[in-house]
Amino acid sequence: MNNFDHRKYQAFPPIAMPNRRWPDRVIEKAPRWCSVDLRDGNQALIEPMTARQKSQLWDQLVKIGFKEIEVGFPSASSHDYDFVRQLIDNNRIPEDVTIQVLTQARPDLIEKTFKALAGARRAIVHVYNSTSTVQREQVFGLDRQGIIDIAVKGAALVRDCAARHPQTEWVFEYSPESFTGTELDFAVEICDAVTAVWQPTPERPVIINLPATVEVSTPNVYADQIEWFCDHVANRDSLLISCTHNDRQVRWLQGELGVLAGADRVEGTLMGNGERTGNMDIVTMAMNLYSQGVDPQLQLGHMDEILQTVRECTQLPVHPRHPYAGELVFTAFSGSHQDAIKKCLARRDPNAPWDVAYLPIDPRDIGRSYQEVIRINSQSGKGGIAFVLQRDYGLELPRWLQIDFSSIVQAYAEARETEVGSAEVYRLFEDTYLAANRRWTLGNYRVSREDGVDRLQAQLQEGAITHQLSGSGNGVVASFVNAMQGFTGKHIVLVEYNEHALSQSADAEAICYIQLNIDGDRFCGVGRSPDIIQASLDGILGAINKSSEREQHAAA
Repeated sequence: MNNFDHRKYQAFPPIAMPNRRWPDRVIEKAPRWCSVDLRDGNQALIEPMTARQKSQLWDQLVKIGFKEIEVGFPSASSHDYDFVRQLIDNNRIPEDVTIQVLTQARPDLIEKTFKALAGARRAIVHVYNSTSTVQREQVFGLDRQGIIDIAVKGAALVRDCAARHPQTEWVFEYSPESFTGTELDFAVEICDAVTAVWQPTPERPVIINLPATVEVSTPNVYADQIEWFCDHVANRDSLLISCTHNDRQVRWLQGELGVLAGADRVEGTLMGNGERTGNMDIVTMAMNLYSQGVDPQLQLGHMDEILQTVRECTQLPVHPRHPYAGELVFTAFSGSHQDAIKKCLARRDPNAPWDVAYLPIDPRDIGRSYQEVIRINSQSGKGGIAFVLQRDYGLELPRWLQIDFSSIVQAYAEARETEVGSAEVYRLFEDTYLAANRRWTLGNYRVSREDGVDRLQAQLQEGAITHQLSGSGNGVVASFVNAMQGFTGKHIVLVEYNEHALSQSADAEAICYIQLNIDGDRFCGVGRSPDIIQASLDGILGAINKSSEREQHAAA
């Protein structure tokens, strides 16, 4: 028999809900958000985050505006335990932010969880146990009552541990793990049993998380499950219903339909990182609300910086077609699309609602510019330029630099109305990115390391004037960017970095391609040197010089 055989699977039965209400609803306000990047996102990584990466991501989540952040599974991981303690002991939790931790409904793990949270001002203790039919029958070998007993005992221990630490404001959360594979009547029964122990009130509600730990149906069925649960669970006015997870790449759709169906809260991660195919993508769902005129209650205007943090902390790439955040999502390669965008932008009334063809939001809202939108060269044109430079000069231009440079070549070709040869393309490349007559050039510099932090001292030449710079960061590149931020007074984010050797010999030159976001606009720079650090710094300075040149031209 063919191994690829659909007959071994069975369709998930629909929910009998002839009077379902969620399809007619509209989301008019943002749900409560809870980031689980530091827990679910971290445990899904091939290489879990280091303490430094966790700290960096924590700072970014706070900056974005998350008020509830799941910081780990401290009873199961010493690294998570230490990180929770570091946040509490060093007073790094803002007054309006609540940390959340996860634990299984096991006595030893619950006790250790409360020990990790000692001294916290406010904390959510999230306890769970598996409830699905397959887990009960094939993993635990228990009937329904046996699974309820586990949950109730765990809930009672959570309650009792919290009572011993009255200085902390405790919030309880329960998840019937694999909710989507659990019979709805049993999901309600076990949650009612847990809340009977916790005795929630409208003033002190309990969070009930209904995770699609494994998706077994289409998102509309998940919405039916949530609405049915909300209609039948006890003490609904004393519960915050939360939804999370995905396994079929419908990240934001599941969250949106869950909220339409009655969920008050959404747990997820930035860019959807999580186990299996990922978690609920908060960035996309929040930006979808934003595009509909709903305040997402999160600050995502510094998207390039968010992407940089996610990539550095997770060591995962962000797809160029990722909604809102991807490199190419605002790009039009089609001539008809470009023409429509140009006309809409030219005729747009700045006081009228946003209505531009092919652009659901204004790219400037998330720190992008129209440089990424109006690309006047065809795709084949960029590819041809890149091919010539690689074939004849060994330059391996990344795609974003191909796009930036292609407009230079096209303008040159259109002005001369003739073919542009390989040597001319290379000369244009040098004049554009490697010219020596720039405003600032880098002089002597020195790098030192102390307590894991790199510190850079450098001289910056501006004609006959020498400026003294200093900066610090995680690496030489970050230190130089920090120094130039202080010197220029501009917000500078490293968006892209690529480098390679120009030959295979031991004394080969290195070339670095840099893209920076400087106060919301992107600029490209290139550095070339036998020393990779020098090439990197020259590339950064090249991009900053381009920003300065644009300002000077605008002022002239």
